[in-house]
Amino acid sequence: MPAPFEGPFDLVLSGGTLVNHDGEHAADLGIRNGRVAAIGDLAKAASAERQDCRGLHLLPGVIDSQVHFREPGLDHKEDLETGSRAAVMGGVTAVFEMPNTDPQTTSADALADKVARAHHRMHCDFAFWVGGTHENAGEVATLERLPGAAGIKVFVGSSTGSLLVEDDAGVREILKNIRRRAAFHSEDEPMLRERKGLRVPNDPASHPVWRSPEVAVKATRRLIALARETGARIHILHISTADEMPILAEAKDVASVEATPHHLTLDGTEAYARLGTLVQMNPPVRDAGHREGIWQGLRQGVVDVLGSDHAPHTLAEKAKPYPDSPSGMTGVQTLVPIMLDHVAAGRLSLARFVDLTSAGPKRLFGIRRKGRLAVGYDADVTVVDLKRRETIRNDWIASKCGWTPYDGVTVTGWPVGTLVRGIPVMWQGALVAPSRGEAVTFEEALPGAR
Repeated sequence: MPAPFEGPFDLVLSGGTLVNHDGEHAADLGIRNGRVAAIGDLAKAASAERQDCRGLHLLPGVIDSQVHFREPGLDHKEDLETGSRAAVMGGVTAVFEMPNTDPQTTSADALADKVARAHHRMHCDFAFWVGGTHENAGEVATLERLPGAAGIKVFVGSSTGSLLVEDDAGVREILKNIRRRAAFHSEDEPMLRERKGLRVPNDPASHPVWRSPEVAVKATRRLIALARETGARIHILHISTADEMPILAEAKDVASVEATPHHLTLDGTEAYARLGTLVQMNPPVRDAGHREGIWQGLRQGVVDVLGSDHAPHTLAEKAKPYPDSPSGMTGVQTLVPIMLDHVAAGRLSLARFVDLTSAGPKRLFGIRRKGRLAVGYDADVTVVDLKRRETIRNDWIASKCGWTPYDGVTVTGWPVGTLVRGIPVMWQGALVAPSRGEAVTFEEALPGAR
């Protein structure tokens, strides 16, 4: 058996610039049996295959910890195969999928069904959030540690589907029982009901008026208080307001924070006029002031991870007049190019991008063998060309719904290759391997973990 730092290797990625926990430097990457086996000058090492990566950057595989792939029950919008195809086409190597499917992922059987559907059918690796409800609050400590479970996800404000725990007593019961970090859609449901009259028919620009910043702030304050009361860890998803950032900065003892590319990129003042219901999301895209506030939180380190909140609907569904139109847009395939464009513009360092998309998810969720390019870790690699300029088009989108709010947007920085456990799955815009996705494993779900 070869020594761990010597050949022969199954594959060497040669001549690229590796970006990792120890900085950015020229290095070859040797892969054996699906894992990183060596980093350094491997020009003379024996290898079954070599891939020339000169001019390219090798990043730890991008992990998108919030996607909605709609299967089972809503397969006309997306399914696990098409959603994961979109992921790897965009350089994403692993996803955490959400529970608001039909049936909802709220039981051991429903989770096992999703894992079985996904195994070697999804193109990337995967885990599934389990929905927390009043009915299963007593079981969440078991559910969150089942194979394939990313943790518990709770909606305290209604979004797509009927999963909802709006009362403090219900949230408290879930938080008392969990051991892992739970994720939350943080909008206050009683306020949403009170403000429904603010929705203006045929005017999606009224969406952020109805779902106001105060709706999000109130829910986030409630969740922080409940987390401290119960000693639980919470993860606040898709922050949409500037107002929440200073609150969350004072709550790093219990709360982690996700931002999304659309809340960091789009300006609602012009986006609703240009895109209409295509930009309708929960929580909403807001004006440039809130966008800048989220960037400020990201620059200050308050934001821990990026998630796409990929939530596809068909164009026919999105064409319904507001407010009958559903909230959600595609995002998993555009996460990398949109954020690399921010890197090119100087708004974000490449090291911070890596932290937000690989090291951050590993740190928060205790992902095993992922999140770094290091010997012994899974050889999940996102290969990018930082100088490549491309125009995002609907016909590039692999999602079943076939559209993106970024249609026609030109970006600098592009995903060139996606390797999942050492297997090149996408290269230069083409799928180059059959689907072999497997369940992500977690430190806190190991037997005997406390």
